[in-house]
Amino acid sequence: MARLVFDIETSAQPLEYFDEVQREYLLREAERLPTETERETRRAELQRMFALWPFTGQIVCVAMLNADSLRGQVLYTADDYEEDAAEGGPVEFMPCADEVELLTAFWDVVKHYDEIVTFNGRGFDVPFLYLRSAVLNVPISKKNWLGYRYATEPHCDLAEQLTFYGVSGRDGAARKFNLDFYCKAFGVESPKAQGITGMDVTQLIQAGQFREIAEYCLRDVRATVELYRIWKERLAGIK
Repeated sequence: MARLVFDIETSAQPLEYFDEVQREYLLREAERLPTETERETRRAELQRMFALWPFTGQIVCVAMLNADSLRGQVLYTADDYEEDAAEGGPVEFMPCADEVELLTAFWDVVKHYDEIVTFNGRGFDVPFLYLRSAVLNVPISKKNWLGYRYATEPHCDLAEQLTFYGVSGRDGAARKFNLDFYCKAFGVESPKAQGITGMDVTQLIQAGQFREIAEYCLRDVRATVELYRIWKERLAGIK
């Protein structure tokens, strides 16, 4: 049965996107600090965190690979979306006009897959996709990815599997690490090896470097595919 491995990249909505009441609510924590310097620092920190929440952020890229064939697509928003960025080879890069077009194309692809593999998808990618799609009124073709947690079908979340569903808590033997750390531990090339991380996405957007975001997201997915193979060969079935 074919499995789809995917990852998303998100960016923060600008503060101007929100009305005065929303801005006050979002930055309320900063206003409680005693000095203006502390308040300004905390405001900036909070605005960077907007990318982590589906009601203050947006999806700017989704990379997808078939776990077996390694063929796939990378959907990403770009100013030059009318230009055909598709190339020969197993992975097709598809620029989109906006988030609605990206999400519509994503749900059209995934309806052909019964199973998915992610890294931290249960905690981040999947709820983000569901909520952004709902906000933008984009029909969702797969609504069972947040079902029974202690199962690897239809959703195998490697962050759950490599921590045995959080059996050790935050500080035990099976504590959770980030994707970069797991890659280095298992000898997989890290997606951050080329110097780009998820924290750089907003800056790359501002610089118009949309393709760089797409390529970084694809590296995340390729690393996830390799980790999935290692997990399946060495750890799958442990209870």
